[in-house]
Amino acid sequence: MSETTKDTDAKKKPLSLSRPGKLELKKTVEQGQIRQSFSHGRSKAVTVEVRKKRTYAPTESGGMAEVKPGAEIPVEAEESATGEKLTSGELAVRARVLEDAKRDEERRRIEDAERAEREAEEAKKRAEEEAEQAKREAEEAKKRAEEEAKKAPGTPPSEPLPEVPGEVSGKPARGAKGKPAPAAPDDMESEDEEAKKRGAGRRGAKADKGRPSLTLRKDGARRRGKLTISKALDDEGGERVRSLASVRRARERERRAQAAMQGAGETSKVYREVVVPETITVQELANRMAERAPDVVKALMNMGVMATINQTLDADTAELIVSEFGHTIRRVSESDVEVGLSGGDDAPESLKPRPPVVTVMGHVDHGKTSLLDALRETDVVAKESGGITQHIGAYQVTMESGEKITFLDTPGHEAFTQMRARGAKVTDIVVLVVAADDGIMPQTIEAIHHAKAAEVPLIVAINKIDLPGAEPDRIKTDLLQHDVALEGHGGDILWVEVSAKNKTNLDKLEEAILLQSEILEVKANPDCPAQGVVVEAKVEQGRGSVATVLISRGTLRVGDIFVAGAEWGRVRALVDDHGQNVEEAGPAMPVEVLGLNGTPTAGDEFAVVENENRARQVTEYRQRQSRDATHAAGARGTVEQMLASIAAGESAELPLVIKADVQGSVEAITGAIEKIGTDEVQARILHAAVGGINESDVTLARASDALIIGFNVRANPQARDMARRDDVEIRYYSIIYDVTNDVKQALSGMLEPAIKETQLGTAEVREVFNISKVGRIAGCLVTDGTVRRESKVRLLRDDVVVYEGNLQTLKHFKEEAREVRAGSECGIAIENYQDIQVGDVIECFQVEEVARTL
Repeated sequence: MSETTKDTDAKKKPLSLSRPGKLELKKTVEQGQIRQSFSHGRSKAVTVEVRKKRTYAPTESGGMAEVKPGAEIPVEAEESATGEKLTSGELAVRARVLEDAKRDEERRRIEDAERAEREAEEAKKRAEEEAEQAKREAEEAKKRAEEEAKKAPGTPPSEPLPEVPGEVSGKPARGAKGKPAPAAPDDMESEDEEAKKRGAGRRGAKADKGRPSLTLRKDGARRRGKLTISKALDDEGGERVRSLASVRRARERERRAQAAMQGAGETSKVYREVVVPETITVQELANRMAERAPDVVKALMNMGVMATINQTLDADTAELIVSEFGHTIRRVSESDVEVGLSGGDDAPESLKPRPPVVTVMGHVDHGKTSLLDALRETDVVAKESGGITQHIGAYQVTMESGEKITFLDTPGHEAFTQMRARGAKVTDIVVLVVAADDGIMPQTIEAIHHAKAAEVPLIVAINKIDLPGAEPDRIKTDLLQHDVALEGHGGDILWVEVSAKNKTNLDKLEEAILLQSEILEVKANPDCPAQGVVVEAKVEQGRGSVATVLISRGTLRVGDIFVAGAEWGRVRALVDDHGQNVEEAGPAMPVEVLGLNGTPTAGDEFAVVENENRARQVTEYRQRQSRDATHAAGARGTVEQMLASIAAGESAELPLVIKADVQGSVEAITGAIEKIGTDEVQARILHAAVGGINESDVTLARASDALIIGFNVRANPQARDMARRDDVEIRYYSIIYDVTNDVKQALSGMLEPAIKETQLGTAEVREVFNISKVGRIAGCLVTDGTVRRESKVRLLRDDVVVYEGNLQTLKHFKEEAREVRAGSECGIAIENYQDIQVGDVIECFQVEEVARTL
């Protein structure tokens, strides 16, 4: 029982420390600081902690003892510590692990020794290279000193520099840009001592015993590898040195500085010719001058101009800046893109005869197209609507003699004045057609004025001489009133009496044309790039924009890039007046040109250019000019409309959308409609273009409640459906008379009706009666005309209008009367007026609204 109690007491023994010593916390971490250096002179303080690990093992006496690093732990102690016996296998594993650890430690020791040997060799080589470099630098400095002494005889020669860099005359040797040159290995220690002294005496320096000094290494070797804690805390190898890369960078900076100094003396500023347009940004100006943009901004600020690099300058300011920097300016304008587009003058030997261009002019229905039809032996009149020519036709006729004549047929209607003027500008000869039975008409006089303005010779063709009422002699006499003197009547203008219907004297007309062309000696150069005039332009389905061009000089070929007004293109096909495709067109030949990017305006100049870039530049400039002109005209129209509205009340407008087959018809319709309007009502053309009516036209008309006019064009199915759905009216026309008449009627319907006043009669007030519930009744005698019950009255007192209003009651002998004639008496009550006196005169009148017309 006692043994059991003893065992139990032994088992319940309280816990106690089996390790020796007291239970306390000892510091197992050593902490210090070192300063780590980086490139470009930067440094950083680093805190270094060393954590020590202590290992304990049981001793033979049963206590615990600390195991030093590298010492073997006895197996018996470990066995006693665990309280259990280790097996032979566990002992063998533990022994094998210890042997592997010993081998690894030995291998690391050998590798460290080899690495240290290699680093020492590399440091030695670097020291030798640096010493050699210092020696060369000393020799170069010596040579420079000798050369300076030779240049300045009065200056004593400098002392020779030592071969090995060190102290000369008590001063340390200096390297590139004043930095100390690399020291030789023998001088490392002295430099370290000096550095320590300077660091100790430096103001504000703090001593740090736990931090290694940042000095050169004593062995002159450069540290390799990563900075570890053991290396940082190692007193023997913890000294730091300037890196070799830093020395190399310093030498490179010195070499570049010397090269820049030498180059600055040899090179000079380049002065350029700066091309300056009308407007240019500051950045672009700086780029063209090859100057820095901040310098240009600074120059502007000195001139009192505050500008950024993105601000636009005018040409005058840019010229001042260019002169300020010493460059030469060459000012250019936007219009310079058109310079050289028309070509230069042709040499006389390059000119060759060409067919004459003849324009047929005259009044409407005087037989111009019929005469040309007879010459061409074709039927063109039947194709024209209403028997009148709607646009210019260009034809080339070959005579029996082989001579060719190019005819331009212009419309005779007054609306085509601009087209007729363009026809006179491109022609050589004008044939004035006058009907023998009709005489001189307004368009005939206008054609004479156009021919005189263009300084073009005139040939008079008196047509319709086969009619019974023809009087050719009267025509010759009437022409004298307009300064047109024919041959035989005191002048030199050729004239021919012809009949287009019977083809009478057509040969004489041809002879007169050829004779006049021989006198003019019409010639052109066919070997230069083609130039001409756009006679007409239109849009055809499947062919796109088509322009009728009359070539004035050069030869136009398929594939040429050309500019026509504000449009450009490449010639895809050339079609002559007979509908045949041709490969080229010479001077005085009219052709249809396919390949335009847009529809030009009739009368635009046509010219072939060298490439697409030039064509785009010219067209962009012309489009910009046209857009600016349109905006300016629109602004002026707005101001005028505002002033008109202020002066005459609200002005009514008839919005219109006009689509026609050719550009000439668009111009004619637009000009005719603009003449119809007045101050009260006017037509406003929202859009006028060439081509069929499409959905966009209907959308525009719906938004502005406009009327769509289609001249020789039709709407596509989608546009028709949209117009029917949106109640947009589309009217089709083929004769310009109908267009102008309908527009005139529409504007007339928008006019306010005229007020017409009709005097009916007068009555004199003889007596005034006061009747209850009625008011004052005037007893009157009708002196003139008739007084009606539903008419208006005007009360006069001493010939002054006192009141004007409606007649309320008219009675004759107590009976309501419809009207009372002169000589009868009646009672009159005026609506809303009671101040009637004896002797007043009542006028009775009637107001009517009459529709006005333009």
